[in-house]
Amino acid sequence: MLAAVLIPVNALCAESIGDTLIVGIQSSKTLIIRPFEPLERDMLSVYNEIYESLITIDDNYMPQGCLAESWETSSNGKVWTFHLRHDVVFSDGTPLTADDVVASAQYILDRANDENVTDHGFYSNLKYFVSSISAKDDYTVTVKAARQYWGLLYEMTFPVVPADRVSADSPPGSGPYMVREFHAGSRMWLTANTLWWKAQPQVKEINFMFHDTARGVIESYEYARVDAAFTRSIAGAQYKTGTSSISMDYRTNQLECLLMNNSSNELTREVRIAIRNLIDKAKIISSVYSGLAVETNFPFFPGTWMYNESLDASFTRDIEEAKRLLAEEGWEDSDENGILDRMTSKGEPQNLSLRFYYYEEPDNDVRAETANIISDALAQVGINCRIEAMTMANVQAKIKAGSFDLALVSYAMDVCPDPGFLLMKGNTGNYFRYKSDKMDTLCKSLRTQVTQEGYRQKLMEIQQLFYEDCPFICLYWRMGNVISKYMYTTCRDVREYELLRGIESFTD
Repeated sequence: MLAAVLIPVNALCAESIGDTLIVGIQSSKTLIIRPFEPLERDMLSVYNEIYESLITIDDNYMPQGCLAESWETSSNGKVWTFHLRHDVVFSDGTPLTADDVVASAQYILDRANDENVTDHGFYSNLKYFVSSISAKDDYTVTVKAARQYWGLLYEMTFPVVPADRVSADSPPGSGPYMVREFHAGSRMWLTANTLWWKAQPQVKEINFMFHDTARGVIESYEYARVDAAFTRSIAGAQYKTGTSSISMDYRTNQLECLLMNNSSNELTREVRIAIRNLIDKAKIISSVYSGLAVETNFPFFPGTWMYNESLDASFTRDIEEAKRLLAEEGWEDSDENGILDRMTSKGEPQNLSLRFYYYEEPDNDVRAETANIISDALAQVGINCRIEAMTMANVQAKIKAGSFDLALVSYAMDVCPDPGFLLMKGNTGNYFRYKSDKMDTLCKSLRTQVTQEGYRQKLMEIQQLFYEDCPFICLYWRMGNVISKYMYTTCRDVREYELLRGIESFTD
């Protein structure tokens, strides 16, 4: 089960919500409404109230039917068949059919595979899961899988629009709300879709005020220009202890990591584990992120069915164990200068001095302080860090070239819980040059599991090996904050891109 993530810290002070909600979000790049090519993270939360998908992900992070009321797969996972609801129409009154699902998916696949475009679209990962999609009849969709496994269900969360409107601006959707007005850079109004196939929402209208900066969003809330605000700024943490606002933490898809170059002579498995034993994640989260992060040991969110909680107790901060592991690898401070050293195979002295790179984000200057806290922790046992701030592009160039020892970076994790892109030899996210035949076999085996039980078992085994090998260090998941005068959802798991999730079914 998923641990409660939505935390109404002071829900007792909440006012009763009316039929209108005014929300402040950050948006300056969205000039037209294109659900397949969102340019800004907050706009995805808007789109998700307008457009629906075959599958949704519930509070337990499990796939549930939406436009698809049922589905089945062949025994080998090569073919998936989705059966659509018969009572769904788009907001313009057009009935939804399998052709609309196929056209929407094909639009995504064509863009994802187009070598002539640089932006392949938010849903481009669909190409790794689907080799072809077709309509068997008006209400049956057949998907031939590129990856023959249960994880495919998570990629069936793309928006569906009418087949003849896939490349149009502001196509109609089948969701609980529809667009009433849109003024780029200013505001957007949604009104309840009277043709929605479920019960009409209590909140009849959602108005969005657009802001250029995260600070602008918070200021609008402070001056009561909006009822609620979405923010990932650390400044939003001030409302967690307030008495006049509801503060709801939400989890983002941003996983913060400390990469360690596995091909470095210094960073052997024992040294990597020693570094893991030295980092105080709780201190970083408290002092740098003001609590807007959740500690994790694996590339999965804690408290979910996919996370191996049985191993958490093994990830203890242990300075003495770190010293033992370093000494086992021959590192000692022979010249008593505070930096560990050892003799190379050529008989030359070598210091344990590491190149440590990081980059900052535009709205949150948090990694500099984080890098310094990590560096100070490593210095306690004689590991020297040469910290250097760079642009994101320069850090990417360094890690792609393998010209680094440590790097503080983040991954935008996909909706599908599959770490193969990080852990398989030579794969797209494996910048730290981890090589393990055993891990490759486990990740490949994961992609043959056609049941949730088999899938979960492989994830547990992958995490066990991840703990033993320590290819890199998962630090924490970044959290965002919804601050609001009103409670508008009872969902436990409010997450990035779905910050209004549950508003359509909320009642006072």
